[in-house]
Amino acid sequence: MTRLGFLLDSDSCIGCHACTVACKSEHDVPLGVNRTWVKYIETGSFPNVSRHFSVMRCNQCEDAPCMKICPTSALFRADNGVVDFNDANCIGCKGCMNACPYDAIFINPATNTANKCNFCNHRIEVGLEPSCVVVCPTHAIKVADFDNPLDPVAAIIGRSDVSVRSPEQNTKPKVFYRGADQASLDPTRTAIASDGLIWADATAAHPTVPTGIDDSGVVARTAYTTPHQMTWKEKVSGYLVTKAIAAGVMLVAALLVLLGNSSERAVVGVVPPMVAGAFLAITGVLLVADLKQPTRFHYLITRGNSSSWLVKGAWILMANTAVVALWWIAGLVDSPTSLKWLAVPAVLGAAGTAGYTAFLFGQCEGRDLWQSPLVLPMLLAQAVTAGGAVFSLIDVFAAVPDPTAVRWALLGGASVSLAVVSLEITHAGSRHVELAVHSMVKGRYRGRFLFGVIVGMLLPIAAVATALAVDTAGSALPAAAALAALAGMFAYEDAFVRAGQSVPLS
Repeated sequence: MTRLGFLLDSDSCIGCHACTVACKSEHDVPLGVNRTWVKYIETGSFPNVSRHFSVMRCNQCEDAPCMKICPTSALFRADNGVVDFNDANCIGCKGCMNACPYDAIFINPATNTANKCNFCNHRIEVGLEPSCVVVCPTHAIKVADFDNPLDPVAAIIGRSDVSVRSPEQNTKPKVFYRGADQASLDPTRTAIASDGLIWADATAAHPTVPTGIDDSGVVARTAYTTPHQMTWKEKVSGYLVTKAIAAGVMLVAALLVLLGNSSERAVVGVVPPMVAGAFLAITGVLLVADLKQPTRFHYLITRGNSSSWLVKGAWILMANTAVVALWWIAGLVDSPTSLKWLAVPAVLGAAGTAGYTAFLFGQCEGRDLWQSPLVLPMLLAQAVTAGGAVFSLIDVFAAVPDPTAVRWALLGGASVSLAVVSLEITHAGSRHVELAVHSMVKGRYRGRFLFGVIVGMLLPIAAVATALAVDTAGSALPAAAALAALAGMFAYEDAFVRAGQSVPLS
């Protein structure tokens, strides 16, 4: 199989944007998005100032994270090694955008599908060069055939001092830069000055190194770049909470069964699966609503890519829904024995429902904050917190058996969540993680984060600990703690989701 790549000669690039214009014309790319673009940075100080140009685009990775996470294989590898895309398969989940470490994928507003540079594959197949190569006035863009031992461009790459973007991601990119300033390839080493960009004012869509953090690594200013919108927002944050509730209520119901309360038909057998089923349905609605092509949601099953945790997650949610339905039926027919048999499957289904997103986030290789091994224990702790919270609210309207166990679940879940957050914000990580944590704890999302920690963790811990200490039979204090825990959980997740996407990738 032929493997094609690019050599981008920054020493020759004059920043004319001919490649960008040719690409837009060739592919009818709408305004506001780009398959390829030219980034300007400036180094030095007056009067010794230099401007550097770097062409940004898909890196045609050999180990392409966008292909792994794509739930419908809309992103695929063509016979010539190019990572291409099929609009007809795309459901617009935007997972590929967070998986790409190079910020190269966008949602085409005309088609609501994911697009990117595909090497002008329609031209390659008929023996023509990509449009950007044809129009470049200084021949700064060159095609390399890495499987041709006589290819002159591949030979240049082999003997020259070339660089790739984000080598630490180990995606094996096939776009090589010669003569590029390293600050141009690493966006965390540049900053947009207070006077903005050359031809535009900086906006929230132009993330850069935040103030108030160690900026010793910043060596240049970004003078021109393109904006890239945040991909996952409140719907994803909300789905994390709704599925935590769905999972948590079944975890605590299974705990109550194991503690000998399987004969409690209403509070243990009927109400928990009804709550879980409702929140599983809300989870599904949020997931579908976040798609850019929501009418294609069934492609997750009919055209599913088994390597994607979006697909695996869908199967886990469906399996858990089946267990919840069986639990509800067992409760309706008043079968305590059936509930005992279902306790272990319910725990496994709930744990899978709560925790699979950690592996989905793990496939988002462009977002280092989400790669933390602490994401899984955090999601499981939140599920236990949510389960204790739901049962604490149920206890207001109907007597819950073993309310002390329920309160311990709420207290334990909130305490573990607080401990995990403490580790998360103090654990050393990459520069990307450092910037994301700063954005979450001290920067733009500080308010959400503090609300999540204070209202969602500290306040419930104090309230439930008080209720347990005084051994009160009243349900008001734990119920108030439950509401605070759920509200704070959404605030924390929203801060975490947004902060993870706050660090520039290009």
